[in-house]
Amino acid sequence: MPHNHHNESCGHESHDHDHDLGDVGPNDNLFPYIDRHNVIALNATGSGSSVIKPWHERTSEEAYLESDADEQLIIRVPFTGSVRLRSLLMKAGPSDETPERIALFANEPSLDFNDVEDKTPTQEFEVAEGRDVGEYAVKTAKFSNLSSVTLFIPSNRGADTTRVYYIGFLGHWTERKSNPVITVYEAQANLADHQKVQGTEGNLSAAQM
Repeated sequence: MPHNHHNESCGHESHDHDHDLGDVGPNDNLFPYIDRHNVIALNATGSGSSVIKPWHERTSEEAYLESDADEQLIIRVPFTGSVRLRSLLMKAGPSDETPERIALFANEPSLDFNDVEDKTPTQEFEVAEGRDVGEYAVKTAKFSNLSSVTLFIPSNRGADTTRVYYIGFLGHWTERKSNPVITVYEAQANLADHQKVQGTEGNLSAAQM
């Protein structure tokens, strides 16, 4: 999969990770609210949903996602409602297959390799080395009212391909409500406020937009 590379780097946020999040799992784990059937991975040898795992499988290395043509990966993760994101969780590796950094894009559900280099990430992190699950705290104000988040891995630590075992999110989910349809009825039509519909006769008219 050909796609252009560039070495210009943006400012990185230092990673904030916790190597021991406990066995029960955080109560704000967003796993139930990820639309797993529609998770998409670009330049990958497997399905993007393979790394969206429940909490008790977060350290498992049986299923993983690996890049294909080179070390770059894009993973699009949609949610089933509106999310206020607190942290990204990720387990990657081993060694030189570990991402060097990761860029997050809020509400960019169609982002691909043709335009990712031209967009400014919502936030970037340097990825911690090691095989543990790392927690990366985001700037919550920039990740409010999320319908999706896209992860871009531009490089790793020297291997031909990049490997990711687990991706998770912590935050707050709310149901996305549709805007109500409000209909206004006129007590009496005013012909001055209407225009005639083309091709009709008589007094048939349509409300002027």
